[in-house]
Amino acid sequence: MAQSAVGGQASHDIKSKMRKIATASVIGTTVEWYDLFVFATASALVFNKIFFPSFDALVGTMLAFGTFAAAYVARIVGAALFGHFGDKLGRKSMLLISLITMGAATFAIGLLPTYSAIGIMAPILLLTLRVIQGLALGGEWGGAVLMVVEHSPKTKRGFYGSLVQVGVPGGTLIANLVFLIIAANTPEEFLLTWGWRIPFLASALLVAVGLYIRLTLEETPSFQAVKEAGAKAKIPFVVLMRKYWKQVLLGGIATLSTGTAFNIMVAFGLTYGKQQLGFSSDTMLLAVLIACATGLFMIPAFGALSDRIGRKPVIIGGIVAEAVVAFPMFWMMDTKSVPMVILAYIMMMTAFSANYGPIATFLAELFGPRVRYSGLSIAYMLSGLLGSAATPAITTALLSATGSGSSVAWYMIGSAAVSIVALLLLTETLRNSLDSADEAPAENALPEADPERVRV
Repeated sequence: MAQSAVGGQASHDIKSKMRKIATASVIGTTVEWYDLFVFATASALVFNKIFFPSFDALVGTMLAFGTFAAAYVARIVGAALFGHFGDKLGRKSMLLISLITMGAATFAIGLLPTYSAIGIMAPILLLTLRVIQGLALGGEWGGAVLMVVEHSPKTKRGFYGSLVQVGVPGGTLIANLVFLIIAANTPEEFLLTWGWRIPFLASALLVAVGLYIRLTLEETPSFQAVKEAGAKAKIPFVVLMRKYWKQVLLGGIATLSTGTAFNIMVAFGLTYGKQQLGFSSDTMLLAVLIACATGLFMIPAFGALSDRIGRKPVIIGGIVAEAVVAFPMFWMMDTKSVPMVILAYIMMMTAFSANYGPIATFLAELFGPRVRYSGLSIAYMLSGLLGSAATPAITTALLSATGSGSSVAWYMIGSAAVSIVALLLLTETLRNSLDSADEAPAENALPEADPERVRV
């Protein structure tokens, strides 16, 4: 009886610890993605008017999206930089630094003078701060994923890894909700002068909460094993490119359709609905909010499903669904019916959730522990550069050239096809061991998995 009581208490403590780790990662990534996507929302709604006012509406929007895309180039650099130190110094310290950096850049954007006040320096400063945001996110996401996945039991890695992914719709939901409240309760003149600044300045509060929670986390078992064995790579990027370059390249290409689908919804969709179909900003923001709320539940559900049937079947199903929904989404939006627009967004978000939910765990399982932070981060940020960065500008250009959403639907289908081909060239990772040290020198072979790995 005594042993049973002790075992029960230990199980309770471990479950409590896992909940704490998952909560910290979800809150932290939600803050980071809030900071990133509040910029995307502002790019679609106001930046074309206050930072690029000398151009017509469509060109101004494209320039605003170009600044939005600049962060994705910086994310690759940030992934390599933070990945290097994350593989050498640990996951926790990089998470704290990236969160502070992102928060500071976002807050500073809220203080920027506009084009009417300082001219060309306004968009230059905006671009600079956007690049800093990108550097920070490049290091944040991979560390947050590993903090959860490397603590998780093998049978639930897909589920716990998908919780980090909830930060994308969660951050987007909060960003759009703030803009919706401001836009609905203030005149457009206020939105263009001071209202747009509020979501950026409010980031400071979210960052404070994220830091408070993350300070209490422990380092992951996989990194501790590498550290105790003295097996850390001298230059992780070199080891990564020598042994895992195919996984990096194919992993990035396989993931690009997630960025395409999501940005069609939250960035291009706002512009299309407002400028092409005549919907108000409030209506389009409401559609994004409802879709993101759907994603909060669907992403973990598909992550859990990947623990049962494998990562690839779920991801492929999501990619195929994105392609199938592409044309119907625009057909439904073109009816100019608000319920149909919302339904279209929910359909695409469901497809996106199946694709996006398991992808974090899948990418993490592709790499050995000595270079996992670098590999995971660079592969994912490569997908952002290929899929997310160009999507708003390309889709806006397609709309300008054709005047029809069908061209954007074909772009989505093409993106999905490329992702499926790359994914099929990668092996299933469901049963991969996170403590495999096949890339480590024999004399530095890792010990058995840390017995203290969290199990639930």
